[in-house]
Amino acid sequence: MPQEEPGEPQVADHGGGVWSIRVPIPDNPLGHTLVHLVETDRGPVLIDTGWDDPDSWDTLRAGLTALGTSVAEIHGVVITHHHPDHHGLSGKVREASGAWIAMHEADAAVVRRTRSAEPGVWLDYLAVKLAAAGAPEDHLAPLRAARESGRMRTLPGLRAALPDREIVPGDLLPLACRRLRAVWTPGHTPGHVCLHLEEEHPANLPGHGRLFSGDHLLPGITPHIGLYEDPDDTTVTDPLGDYLDSLERIGRLGPAEVLPAHQHPFTDAPARVRALLAHHEERLAGLQALLAAPLTPWQLAERMEWNRPWAQIPYGSRNIAVSEAEAHLRRLVKQGRAEPVPGTDPITYRAL
Repeated sequence: MPQEEPGEPQVADHGGGVWSIRVPIPDNPLGHTLVHLVETDRGPVLIDTGWDDPDSWDTLRAGLTALGTSVAEIHGVVITHHHPDHHGLSGKVREASGAWIAMHEADAAVVRRTRSAEPGVWLDYLAVKLAAAGAPEDHLAPLRAARESGRMRTLPGLRAALPDREIVPGDLLPLACRRLRAVWTPGHTPGHVCLHLEEEHPANLPGHGRLFSGDHLLPGITPHIGLYEDPDDTTVTDPLGDYLDSLERIGRLGPAEVLPAHQHPFTDAPARVRALLAHHEERLAGLQALLAAPLTPWQLAERMEWNRPWAQIPYGSRNIAVSEAEAHLRRLVKQGRAEPVPGTDPITYRAL
């Protein structure tokens, strides 16, 4: 997917006082985040903001200018989830405008935890988790070296803005003369929300309003399902199960049109939901077959199908892949289709 030119306005009118701005994500095949603007009687409100990068910031400002407004006029920011390509620029927007920032409490907790921790704490936790998942020593060594040297790259999100308003599932957000309702859709992150604009579609398409879907429902991509856990909390979560349940909830909602944060708008959300449910069931069945012989989460990730061969997956992306493998393992265990092998270290799993 081609990258946008820095600073070049990339705007689209979706009708009914809703626009989008294509804000680039640096060095990422996704290319951009679609930042949506909703017109209200108290000023424009943004849904997500884009990555905290100078070119992204310039593009967001240029896009707002092209729409006849500016960052200083932003009234509020609604964040679908805490990832840096969605939440990254919210702090700059607030500094320039005084806008409020709203986020679901589960993701706000991740932001607070990440912001308060020193990078070394995160690297220690990551090294322990990866070792427990069966990562080889040559993958763990760079983490330990970075920790010991003290020369650590700043991780995205460590300086993310703290939200000052909570998005409560089922509630209408405080948008003057607009009906925007929060729909909690955990899975991609614990506090991911979709936002249902409960207003007649400007083109009179059949269905129930429009849905700002963030990363939950995309027209041609299956979002990453990983683990976002508090190191001090021993609760065993099931993020893939949460995601599948959330998909069914959106399918029942039946919006006339979906306005996602990546790619392009689309209709027939129920059909896309059915396709994603089928995809995940097929993948779970494939992983269950791989577990005919016991595997660690790392070994399972090596054998899973990705968008490129494992040998070509970058270092950081391998950490994400292992997190997704573990999320799938937890789902298989909960469904009674796999189990951990007692006494193994690192832990291995086998099919039932």
